[in-house]
Amino acid sequence: MKPSPHALIDLYEARMPYGKYAGVRLVDLPEPYVVWMAGEGFPAGRLGRQLAEVYEIKINGLEYLFKPFRGHTP
Repeated sequence: MKPSPHALIDLYEARMPYGKYAGVRLVDLPEPYVVWMAGEGFPAGRLGRQLAEVYEIKINGLEYLFKPFRGHTP
């Protein structure tokens, strides 16, 4: 199953709304931080779903999916 380009764009543009990494794109969060959050439990709602997606992408080495967007700045 091929991921939706629109879903990837939305995920790429999503930013961390709070904490030490406030304003950082979710896809650019350090992997150890995302793994820690997974252990603590992701927040409810859209942010939690997006963080869970980022977690899966990072632990499976799929960061290359965002390479086409790296030149795109919203």
